[in-house]
Amino acid sequence: MRFDLLHPADQLVMMMNRIYYRGMTTTSGGNLSVKDADGSVWITPSGVDKGNLGRDDIMRVRADGSFEGRHKPSSEYPFHLSVFAQRPDFGAVLHAHSPGLVACSIVRRIPDVLLTPEIYRVCGEVAIAPYALPGSDLLGRNIGREFAKGYSVVLLENHGVVIGASDIFQAFKIFETLEFAARLQINALKLGEPRLLAPEQAGQDSAQHLAEYPESEAVGHTSEEKALRRDLAKFVHRAYEQGLFTSTQGTFSARLSDGGFVITPYGCDRMYLDVDDLVLIRGGTREKGKLASRAAQLHEEIYRQHPGIASILIAQPPNLMAFAVTDAPFDPRTIPESFILLRNTHKIPFGTTFLDPGATARELSPASPALICENDCVVVTGKSLLNAFDRLEVAEFSAKSIIESLGLGPIVHIGAGDIADIEAAFKL
Repeated sequence: MRFDLLHPADQLVMMMNRIYYRGMTTTSGGNLSVKDADGSVWITPSGVDKGNLGRDDIMRVRADGSFEGRHKPSSEYPFHLSVFAQRPDFGAVLHAHSPGLVACSIVRRIPDVLLTPEIYRVCGEVAIAPYALPGSDLLGRNIGREFAKGYSVVLLENHGVVIGASDIFQAFKIFETLEFAARLQINALKLGEPRLLAPEQAGQDSAQHLAEYPESEAVGHTSEEKALRRDLAKFVHRAYEQGLFTSTQGTFSARLSDGGFVITPYGCDRMYLDVDDLVLIRGGTREKGKLASRAAQLHEEIYRQHPGIASILIAQPPNLMAFAVTDAPFDPRTIPESFILLRNTHKIPFGTTFLDPGATARELSPASPALICENDCVVVTGKSLLNAFDRLEVAEFSAKSIIESLGLGPIVHIGAGDIADIEAAFKL
């Protein structure tokens, strides 16, 4: 989709709808703006239901300060104008009150962006601005001062967050990723002390080249491949809807009978991914004109070493990742379903997935169908798309159950004798 060809009002409705229905703002909270080529600013209105916005609700603030539209612009439009004045490189500003970031703002603690390379790459450094009355000139000055220092993300004391970016879609990606960071940090603190990466470690992942496959010549697509693309796209959307993926992270692939595989692309928003965005890897080449996920070579190595694996997921679900960023062990002996699907899910050191794909693949087996890579990701495999997705979903639900049990009492794991019975009954 060419987002840049959408009218600014349509962009704002699209993004506010997405923010609201993902539970990251309230009916009355938050405001978005887009700067137009003529210098005017399109902004969400004041006092209109954020869950029911239409394009005719969006207000326009002209360069001369006059308004156009049937409502009043957001009461906080002055700070939007202040940010645009401080940062002419910005094309959009996003302000919202998501639960995780509000939690950080009311304890006045900036979310740790060094929990994973993905968070660090997408969000960069985050500033915090002193509290001021919403809509006041002082709030605008406090926010503008931080953006003038070069920050693109500013947490507001006892308020929320403001993000500036080249366009509203990029601003959303940063916002969603920072909210994920806040939730991850909150979950991790329940398990122990979060382990942070050094900046140079966090930059290692970003420094990795895209999977360097030469382009293949254009070929036809088999019915098998077309069906796989259709199903894979559906599961990517489902993973996003379930909170297992975000707009910027989550890789899914599936193997074809001829040894090739289809994989998610690099840099494509998971919510809008279509069958045509997926990339075919076959015989050491990639589909012409497309960039495969940076993890494509890891997927290829896993398929090479494990003929029985037909699908692979790499993700960062917020509960399971709390075990990846702490020293807390992940023990799936909680309920039979968790043990049956997850078995000996164990941790591997940070960097293994992208520095040594062969070693990562060797850690997998029928008894270890999933891996937790410290401060990086979760790798999940399956004998089918559905099996891999189910395994990831069960892993995330199991992690959430373990974290939520901490306030109830000590966990009683399924005993060794009962585990033996499960193994015998299910032929594990």
